[in-house]
Amino acid sequence: MYKLVLVMLMMVIWMFMHALQTDEEMAVAALFQGKHAVNRAAHAAAQQVDRAALSDGRFHINEAAALEQAARYLQANLQLDESGQPLPGTYLREKVEILVFEVVNDDRPFPYTYYNSAYDYEVTLRRPGVIMIIQLVYPRVFAVIEPIEWTIKGTAELVVS
Repeated sequence: MYKLVLVMLMMVIWMFMHALQTDEEMAVAALFQGKHAVNRAAHAAAQQVDRAALSDGRFHINEAAALEQAARYLQANLQLDESGQPLPGTYLREKVEILVFEVVNDDRPFPYTYYNSAYDYEVTLRRPGVIMIIQLVYPRVFAVIEPIEWTIKGTAELVVS
């Protein structure tokens, strides 16, 4: 009888450990998906050149177009609607918020070091670029781990060829 109780106890522990490992692996996959989405969105935003400034020989990012492209790329890569809410039936469950979206243009001296003390982020840009920080909440599959929220940071510079 005691062996049967021991086997049942070991099965419960094994199932708990399996759920923990699965949740942790899925959390890391969600973090990577979020990081790739931020990197792609920042890169797309940094390529929105102001054509009027370019005709004057200046590399300048159009801020409105950059924000529009960044939001579009985040929506496509994380399957969000226009307000940042996840689409029905997708992996994420909570709204993805853009915490920081800053365009560093040619009105600043380069190399330019951007520092944000609120999110402990520092990056040095050699040309105009975009800084983007979002907040992403991991939708736990099992209630084994604590809720996880990430502040994902990304930067991209204007590509000049």
